[in-house]
Amino acid sequence: MRERDRSLFLEANGLAGASRMLLAGDASARRYERVTDGDRSRILMDAPPPEDVGRFVAVARELATRGYSPPEIYAEDLEKGFLLLEDLGDGLFSDLMASGEPEEPLYRLAVNLLIDFSRQAPPSSLPHFSDDYLRDQNRMFLDWYVPAKTGVHLSAEAERFYQEIWEELLPDIRVGPEVMLLRDFHSDNLLYLKDREGLRSLGLLDFQDALRGPAAYDLVSLLQDARRDVHADTDDMIHYYLEKTGLDETDFLTSYAILGAHRALRIMGIFTRLAKQDGKTAYLDLMPRMRAHLARNLTHPTLAALKNWLAVSVGEGNS
Repeated sequence: MRERDRSLFLEANGLAGASRMLLAGDASARRYERVTDGDRSRILMDAPPPEDVGRFVAVARELATRGYSPPEIYAEDLEKGFLLLEDLGDGLFSDLMASGEPEEPLYRLAVNLLIDFSRQAPPSSLPHFSDDYLRDQNRMFLDWYVPAKTGVHLSAEAERFYQEIWEELLPDIRVGPEVMLLRDFHSDNLLYLKDREGLRSLGLLDFQDALRGPAAYDLVSLLQDARRDVHADTDDMIHYYLEKTGLDETDFLTSYAILGAHRALRIMGIFTRLAKQDGKTAYLDLMPRMRAHLARNLTHPTLAALKNWLAVSVGEGNS
């Protein structure tokens, strides 16, 4: 039935006889196809309900209004979850760097976008990266990773200690004004568009879960990539961001470490869930890199209590 719906959507948009090539998917239920008809190429996004492609549409239009380069949306069926998108090409950062392109210019371009985000208020329509949101996301580690690692669920007392530690950390993540967060801001979702200038040369993908929240989050997402080792000088990138935004270095580095630890723990939980629940075991190959990110974040003195709790309760936190 889903294939029939895909074909009808393409037919309705004049692409009934087009060739179709499945592209690499992501951790969600979404799938992508490159649809080619002569010299015309489009990307078909297929996001079966309950996924909401309306959020992708809304964020894409906001990004375009602000002068950035999300894919243009040519056609949509919000009810069934289909979008026909501009094909931004094959210039994914991850592919370019794997083929030998220098990392530093690409990462600096991405950091420049985050600097630009810091200079304008985020859309008020975006959901908030609230304390309750972070608390909820922290459950991913407790509910999935911990029992897989230890063979048991934590005691109520151990969970309470964990939550108390995070209550102490929460005030320190909010440094400077809130910004627009794309959240999955990493090398597999960024493209270099060589025919465009300035920030428009940065193609943007996978932003439907955008939020408004603390500035350090997307910088963590970029520089603590789950899928590849970043060989560019990450300290230099962080200090470049601080120089351009004027944020307090000590406070920002504290926020960066806390959000880095939160994100690492969350992703470790997600990778475990994908393997256990969905059979996507390839994500387990990325776990050592996330453990290494976690260990580096835990060297920050503000995270001493969390580091101790992880070592005692889960046997985790050392690279």
